[in-house]
Amino acid sequence: MKFGMREIVLLVVLLALPVASYLLVFKPQNESITRAKAEIGHKQEMLRQLSKETARNEDLRRANDIIQVRIAEVEDRLPSEKEVDRVIRQVSDLAVRAGLSAPAMQNLKQLQAAQYWEQPLEVKTSGTFKGYYEFLLSLERMPRITRIPDVKLVRSRGTDGMMDITFTLSIYYQNDGGGSR
Repeated sequence: MKFGMREIVLLVVLLALPVASYLLVFKPQNESITRAKAEIGHKQEMLRQLSKETARNEDLRRANDIIQVRIAEVEDRLPSEKEVDRVIRQVSDLAVRAGLSAPAMQNLKQLQAAQYWEQPLEVKTSGTFKGYYEFLLSLERMPRITRIPDVKLVRSRGTDGMMDITFTLSIYYQNDGGGSR
């Protein structure tokens, strides 16, 4: 077989055709496919994250609903500004029922918090420790929200088992919308 110029040109064209096809068609097409796969993978990952967040949003919505119910329950335990006097009378009755002397109460400066008010009262009474303990137990069972941040117990002189009791009682209430009391 004789190789002439014609055969050599044909051989070069036959070899150049696949190389040119690879460089001009297949390589750009492969790069485009690789970019498309990467973009699809990125979008699938974002879709997975979005699905997680959407499921989490539903959980958060349920948790917020539960929190709203619990807030409403706590707010139901807060008397209105008009009912604070009734709560004070109830506290006084509890003290007398527990065997303490009728308490002397003095209003201290009220404090405002987010959506409620705190009315601290300085309470002075006397009685036995057992009576004071019973008073605290019955105060704890009251449906209203109260707290005792400060207590002072002093044994009375000359009386057996009696003590002078001074404490601060804070009653929490909702403001009826009319400024401070």
